Amino acid sequence: MTAEANVCALVLAAGGSRRMGRRNKLLLEIGGTPMVARAVEVALASRASWVRVVTGAEAREVRGALRGHQVSIVHNPDYGQGLSTSLRAGLSQLPKTTEGVLVCLADMPWVRAAQLDLLVAAFVAGGKQDVCVPVHAGRRGNPILWPARCFEAMQAITGDRGARALLESPGERVVAVEVGDNGIHRDIDTPADVRQ
Repeated sequence: MTAEANVCALVLAAGGSRRMGRRNKLLLEIGGTPMVARAVEVALASRASWVRVVTGAEAREVRGALRGHQVSIVHNPDYGQGLSTSLRAGLSQLPKTTEGVLVCLADMPWVRAAQLDLLVAAFVAGGKQDVCVPVHAGRRGNPILWPARCFEAMQAITGDRGARALLESPGERVVAVEVGDNGIHRDIDTPADVRQ
């Protein structure tokens, strides 16, 4: 793992999988690996300096799926109040030396480590000040790499939403990074998504 910048990969894995029914989608196997473990393995294989996972629903089971992975885990007891609470929980536990955070969603099993590395490279090239957003075929996706200067604004977000609205702030420095395929657009929310 090579780190040109002190970047944390923050894997958000706290949601209750309401649209999946009774099953926690993060524990479903994709190619023989629980989806949450797959997301973590991609982050660990990237140039991120370290990986932190935010748990919530079925936290014990999610931790079990990550046994043996070199990650730190933060539990979000308020996960039922929306995505913003997981973002705040993760950001609140970052060391003060953190220069950027890759906000990764655990239900996107087709994101690749090479795509995360492209974001880190763009972040370093921009002096570690730009928000680096993956794009493919002209569409933005996830994960997004946020510089430390955005952390305070990210922690002020409430409700069931992430930080994406900050991209539209006047004067915000946003760099689009072409990442080569549509894994950045594909997530799993429903049984139909799993069948596909």
